[in-house]
Amino acid sequence: METRTRTKIIVAVIAAVLVIALAVTLVLVLKAGAKTERANMLALAQEYLARGDYDRALDLLDQLIIRNVNDAEARALQDQALTAKALATGQKPEDILAQRLGELGQSLKRTADSVAQAASSARSQPAYPSGQATSPGAGTGTASGTSPAAGASAPTPAGSSASTSAQQAARDAEAAAKAEAQAAAKAEADAAEARRREQEAELAKKSQELRERMEAVNALVKRGREAIGAGDYMKADAAFDQAVASLPAGEAAFAAQTWADIAEGYYDGYKRAPESPDGLASVKDAQRAAQEAMRADPSDARPHYTLSKIYNDTKLPDLAVSELEQAVRLDPNNYLYSFQLGLAYYKVKKYEQAKRAFESVTTKLNPKYELAFYNLGVTQRMLRNDTGAMSAFRSAINLKPDYIAAHNALGLTLASVNDTAGAIKSFSNTLSFDANNVTALREMGLLYAATGKPQEAEKSLAKAYSLSPDALTAYNLSAVVYGLGRYPEALVWAKKASDSVPSNARYQYQLGLCAESVSDTEAALVAYAKAAELDKSYVDPRVNLGKLYLDAGFIDRALTVLDEAYRLNPKSLLANNNLGVAYGSKGMYEKSVFHYQKALELSPRDKDIMLNLAKAYVSAGELAKARDTYIELIKIDPKAWTAMHELGKTYLSMNDTANAKKTLSELLAKKPDYEKRAEVESILAGL
Repeated sequence: METRTRTKIIVAVIAAVLVIALAVTLVLVLKAGAKTERANMLALAQEYLARGDYDRALDLLDQLIIRNVNDAEARALQDQALTAKALATGQKPEDILAQRLGELGQSLKRTADSVAQAASSARSQPAYPSGQATSPGAGTGTASGTSPAAGASAPTPAGSSASTSAQQAARDAEAAAKAEAQAAAKAEADAAEARRREQEAELAKKSQELRERMEAVNALVKRGREAIGAGDYMKADAAFDQAVASLPAGEAAFAAQTWADIAEGYYDGYKRAPESPDGLASVKDAQRAAQEAMRADPSDARPHYTLSKIYNDTKLPDLAVSELEQAVRLDPNNYLYSFQLGLAYYKVKKYEQAKRAFESVTTKLNPKYELAFYNLGVTQRMLRNDTGAMSAFRSAINLKPDYIAAHNALGLTLASVNDTAGAIKSFSNTLSFDANNVTALREMGLLYAATGKPQEAEKSLAKAYSLSPDALTAYNLSAVVYGLGRYPEALVWAKKASDSVPSNARYQYQLGLCAESVSDTEAALVAYAKAAELDKSYVDPRVNLGKLYLDAGFIDRALTVLDEAYRLNPKSLLANNNLGVAYGSKGMYEKSVFHYQKALELSPRDKDIMLNLAKAYVSAGELAKARDTYIELIKIDPKAWTAMHELGKTYLSMNDTANAKKTLSELLAKKPDYEKRAEVESILAGL
């Protein structure tokens, strides 16, 4: 099994390297060369050919032919190289050429079936939405019925709560843990003081001798806890052992209380050094002492609480829940027990039970406990009750106005229900208490970007990145700056994101967009190819690869990736539009018509697609459909001069001379300066 897995990984890596290498090769041949360079390349190709190194010769000749498809000398030498290689290998020259031009297509084809399968169950990635152009920008088209290829647009900034960096998440978790620990310590201290007063009242009822014995035991326990707090475990053991040995007979409640105090003392020793031998021994002693306390007085809740802390620390959440349930049952008025039970339920994903536990605190046991309100809000979000969550977060803030975690949580919840203004206000409140809070800065940046305030978005995101650099913020900065048209800067941010997380397909795609925008076609091809390899269900990089291949005249390669994009998403406007272009370029007009029709279904009033569909109909010999499409386009846009021109020619092809003359005459009357007036006049003169 491991061998098979390893083999699959190696194949995937090889495929990715092949795609990238071929992409790089394609770009290299697109670069313009001087005449002297051409001569050198021809000479070198001839030298390789003479040596029998046919592949190197063909590589050089491919480059020259791509630069100038009419380079007769290069083509003649290419024919020689193909023939020579065919004789040497036993292959046909045309097969060798097809193999060379189709290597990338074959590489991607090997994954086509798995890609199609992945598309049917493609995972939703809301953290990285990518934009789709609403119009394919087909221009005026050409006589063959094709239009310029259109690329997918830039992804929008992405994030929400998922954008919190690891550093900020760690800081938030640390702050929450500290707040909970402080609250727990206060609650435990309050409870201890209450117990002390109760104990004093009970002692007052005892005889002088018994009271003195009990006070001596309490003193020993106190000495033991002080010793363990100072790290003197041996002295603590001695004091605790002496306290147990001094317990008066017949006083079960007092014994239970003593054992519970000792259990807490040992637990403190464990927390002081949890990985040391003394700490590990202490946690075992704490567990034993808690069990002794329960045997002495089954109605005492404290040992159950101590055990819950031990089980929680040792990653036994179900046992922690069980002990806390017992503690709450035995002491239902202790708000700390109910609060900790809520946390324990949340940890094991019992959100409804967690909600009820937190509500018992907020509505009855301690309505001024802000942590309970905050955690109630978090739980309500897990239950998809945003209204309840917002109410809880606001209650927490009312109790503690500088409660940063609550302000941020409220902001995220407001953003999730599209209350952008409210969300911005919440994050602004956070920043009023902590101007360098990365979560608030990052989320504010995303909200500004979403509301058409890119300058503010850039400022906020840049500050967040300066405080806590992370790939997602760099990606979002790239998207914002790209939208502002500052492509070189956008490229810098895209590189930061992709360098930080090279395995993220969205970051690679953004890198490709930015590289293409600064005319670095080589880098764009590499990035798009890598994005396609990383995410088998990602349509946009395949669309853009297809566009670049179409622009370079590599129609078969374009068809490979565009067909793949179409299988992934048959409703992709850009994939269908560009397939219409590609099939039209190949003279496969029925398929060209099919994909233009699909594109028009997706954007019914797109004038460019309508024009190109009509031209494709003409090329496919479906003149009536072409006529009707031109007429519909002119209804939408009475100034569609090219459509009127083509409609006139279509009428002529249908032998409808009267309508041809009427349409073309109307064109010249409405647009006297029509750029192709001479051609129209020539047609009219012949009618």
